[in-house]
Amino acid sequence: MEEPSVLDYLKSKLKFWKRGDTIEIPAAQPAAPAPEGEPQPGPAAAWPWRVLLALALALLGQRLFEPATRAGWTGIAFYAAAAGMLVWAYLRGEWTLAAPPESEPRADPLTFRRLPMALALVLTLAAFLLLGANRFTPLNVTLWLAAVACYVWALWLPQNSLSAWWKMLRERLARREWNIRITGWTLLALAVTALVVFFRVYHINQTPAEPFSDHAEKILDVYEITQGQTSIFFTRNTGREGLQMYLTVAVAWLFGTGLSFLSLKLGTVLCGLATLPYMYLLGKEVGGKRVGLLAVLLMGIAYWPNVIARVGLRFPLYPLFVAPTLFYLIRGLRTQNRNDFILSGLFLGLGLHGYSPFRIVPILVAVAVGLYLLHCRSKAGRSQAVIWLTVLALAAVIVFLPLLRYSLENPGTFSYRAFTRLGSLEQPLPDAWWKILLGNFWNAARMFNWDNGEIWVHSVTHRPALDVVSAALFVLGLVLLLARYLRSRHWLDLFLLLSIPILQLPSSLSIAFPNENPALNRAAGAMVPVFLVVALALDGLLTGLRSRMARRGGTATLWLVTGFLLFASAAQNYDLVFRQYDGQYRAASWNSSEMGAVIEQFGQTYGTTDSVWIVPFPYWVDTRLPGVWAGIPNRDFAMWRADLSSTLTVPGPKLFIVKANVSDPNANDQATLDLLKQLYPNGSTGLYTSKMPGNEFWIFFVP
Repeated sequence: MEEPSVLDYLKSKLKFWKRGDTIEIPAAQPAAPAPEGEPQPGPAAAWPWRVLLALALALLGQRLFEPATRAGWTGIAFYAAAAGMLVWAYLRGEWTLAAPPESEPRADPLTFRRLPMALALVLTLAAFLLLGANRFTPLNVTLWLAAVACYVWALWLPQNSLSAWWKMLRERLARREWNIRITGWTLLALAVTALVVFFRVYHINQTPAEPFSDHAEKILDVYEITQGQTSIFFTRNTGREGLQMYLTVAVAWLFGTGLSFLSLKLGTVLCGLATLPYMYLLGKEVGGKRVGLLAVLLMGIAYWPNVIARVGLRFPLYPLFVAPTLFYLIRGLRTQNRNDFILSGLFLGLGLHGYSPFRIVPILVAVAVGLYLLHCRSKAGRSQAVIWLTVLALAAVIVFLPLLRYSLENPGTFSYRAFTRLGSLEQPLPDAWWKILLGNFWNAARMFNWDNGEIWVHSVTHRPALDVVSAALFVLGLVLLLARYLRSRHWLDLFLLLSIPILQLPSSLSIAFPNENPALNRAAGAMVPVFLVVALALDGLLTGLRSRMARRGGTATLWLVTGFLLFASAAQNYDLVFRQYDGQYRAASWNSSEMGAVIEQFGQTYGTTDSVWIVPFPYWVDTRLPGVWAGIPNRDFAMWRADLSSTLTVPGPKLFIVKANVSDPNANDQATLDLLKQLYPNGSTGLYTSKMPGNEFWIFFVP
């Protein structure tokens, strides 16, 4: 009772002229620190209203960006309020990001094995000389792979962990009885895996439904491989790297799907799934295993990566190699382990064989190392980083060697596709280049939350690239990363922020064709840091909710908020892929599968398809695609109207497929029908009614 009250303390402070009357309140004893890895709980009655309000405002703002509502300025106002509330919550420690693991400084021994290094140099030179004429041969492939192996052998540092892991594996395999321990985390990881696999493979044969001209080009390339034409760079259709073609050959053989649209889709879906383990490792590297699992879940069910993988083109090869390249690079800079840089270089070189936009990744790697050098305080660490970058670059060059040889022999063909978008090689620039570039950067920045472009092949046009939940968390995550960087100056935070626009450059640098920007395919590499940011934000939200609420009510609210966010995200992404994208794609593509079924039936009935033709018409079906469905991937069924008279000398029954449109006379090839009736008075005409309205076609049969 003799201790001073708060009122006495305030009175003493107000009488500042009486220095001797000041009363000091005894300081409270500091609380015991929370165990490492556990959030420190707040007051029992502390309700995290700032956290929940920031989330709600961001979700409302993003909901107003959806095409059905489109209230831009109102949405921006909600987002601004959400950002202000988020900063307030961050400053009070209520919503923070998981910290990356601590760095592990070590000295590189700067040693290498002389004999393997000498062999690597000799084999690299020999492989380079023999990789000419744009052909893989058993000899040059053997020399090339041997050069890669010798380079790795020369620089690889022995690790006790690897030998210990191998010893543990041998001991377990030698046991007669195995005990399998299943934890709650294991069950959660299995549930996430099952959900992701469902989203990626469900209705793969139906969504998307029909191929288009790019698929015809790919299938012809794959067919040429089966005929022994093992190209390094495939020059058809302005040129393509060959990794997808060889992958499709393997998929067709493994699953027995032949040279088909399904084989293309299965290969790219597998590439999309193969990206996710490295998303887990990346998430674990930047914020812990929960961040990794959330990154896998959110990216696995998202519409953007799902559509990119399903379409059956090279698009998922971009993020497939971005993820491991960045994982080993970031981990290598943290652990200062040379082996990680070797692995990063191998994936960097392999990615250059995949999809052309990946050519921006070497610049991204240089930016990462540059940021590390700027933030590193150790002179030895900076010196080692330069050496590691050299090791990485040499590994990438050796893996890239076949395409390096081709690019030196054929620089125009190798870079034609990029230069047609970057400059006026194919068409004049529509405006001053700097104006187009600024507009492109602005449109690329809006891609995630406002408009992902007008390319129906791989997007639901003119809507955000992210669902409402992921888009809101993405913006909140960017704010948190920026706030944490301004406070702690960690190079990784700044790198995650800068990596997104850098990986979008293949899309935003489309100066000659600005309407092709944003393009979800050419910006596909950006999905790796984007979903890392989303996962970091969600992980920080869950940590904040858990630490700031009473145990009973907090647990219920935590599960309620988490369940609502994940269910809303999954439901919208399901609708985007299997209803909106599927319907839009079917309406925009031509029904080559139905034409292929007609051709196949004719062949089964009459024993030949040599007397079946498709008469081309502007903006209609690619006449090579029906043959793919009919099991004839190497034939173009086109017979131009001017050449129809040449079919008179062909014996036996004949079949002509002609463009029809009963509702639009201008889209109905009546001139071809009239000519066929003159050439074959005994022929009969029938209308094939398609499942998709407006896709009907005429069948002119000559007995």
